[in-house]
Amino acid sequence: MKTGLPLIAILLLSFAFQSQAENEPTSVPDSKPALPRLVDLGAEKCIPCKMMKPILDDLTQNYTDQFQVEFIDVWKNREAGATYGIRMIPTQVFFDPSGKELSRHEGFLAKMDILATWQKHGITIVEPATQAE
Repeated sequence: MKTGLPLIAILLLSFAFQSQAENEPTSVPDSKPALPRLVDLGAEKCIPCKMMKPILDDLTQNYTDQFQVEFIDVWKNREAGATYGIRMIPTQVFFDPSGKELSRHEGFLAKMDILATWQKHGITIVEPATQAE
């Protein structure tokens, strides 16, 4: 009879956990696919970095559904410079949706060159529709 008691206890506990799990709301998996990511490492006060700002703002605003844009000020966050292994600013690092580095560029990079870099790595970028004024 002693061997049956632990078995009954396990069955009761498993039933209790199953009942509790059935009453908890199920989480919906994130349906958004991962996006490629552009990381620009620079500083707010460096001249080429200042020239990059309106480009990064435009990309962030108009291509948000196609790739992520992240700016890191390495003068304020020195660890990031070491983490990304940068030698000069600005540096742009392109990552695929899985986080694998595809490419990097040092210095100013025009918007069309950024979009061309994505295309070069097989990531299709669609120009956003322009709004009628």
